[in-house]
Amino acid sequence: MYRRRSFLLAILAATLYAHPPAYGADADKEPLVVFAASSLTDAMEKIGPVYTQQTGQPVQFSYAASSVLARQIEAGPKADVFFSADTSWMDYLQERDLIDKSTRRDLLGNRLVLVAPASSKIELKIAPDFPLAAALGKGRLATGDPDSVPVGRYARSALTSLGVWNSVADRLIRAENVRSALAFIARGEAPLGIVHDTDARVEKQVRVVDTFPEDTHLPIVYPVAATAHAKPAAAAFVEYLSGPAAAETFEQYGFEVLR
Repeated sequence: MYRRRSFLLAILAATLYAHPPAYGADADKEPLVVFAASSLTDAMEKIGPVYTQQTGQPVQFSYAASSVLARQIEAGPKADVFFSADTSWMDYLQERDLIDKSTRRDLLGNRLVLVAPASSKIELKIAPDFPLAAALGKGRLATGDPDSVPVGRYARSALTSLGVWNSVADRLIRAENVRSALAFIARGEAPLGIVHDTDARVEKQVRVVDTFPEDTHLPIVYPVAATAHAKPAAAAFVEYLSGPAAAETFEQYGFEVLR
């Protein structure tokens, strides 16, 4: 028994020698906490591990509607970086001195699309007074809550400019974020929905019916900034997001990189 125990201890010692615990500086780094809009999920999940591999800096993501994330930042210093799906919520934090405005930049653009379940036979051409309410039948239109979620606000603006908002305003599924809206459509719980083009691309259970003309709503712009109480490493991550490697990933997921 003694020899067997000694043998096992020898193996353990050899293993630890060959693969020592990571007690170096990288292991001690606190993760950067990045609050990002839900529509950025897929791109950021690809960018984050690459950044950590290259720099040794861990990155932790939290995804939700930009409104929810902004109010969480307002409530306390929980995030190092804020990546919003529209400029208004970044403005909201900047007006309250809750971001480092020297790091702020408008990074990405997106498009607004009308989508249906992949099996749907609905065909519509977006134009003034187009028959959106009739196409819904007895169903409802899924999008983000227009009172708080950026995609919902863009949807309301576009439908208002096209003269059809009043016909569907009381028939909305007001989702808490764009990915929740997308899920309603993918599951067939809504016959139509309005989401970002990049969201539609990553969900095989939906198809794009048509794209909203850009002049029906304000430009969809994604700003990013380090927060006012961010770790020193936050500015470097924002800089990386603005660089060519991240740009390539964003473009793979359908975003327009604003040069």
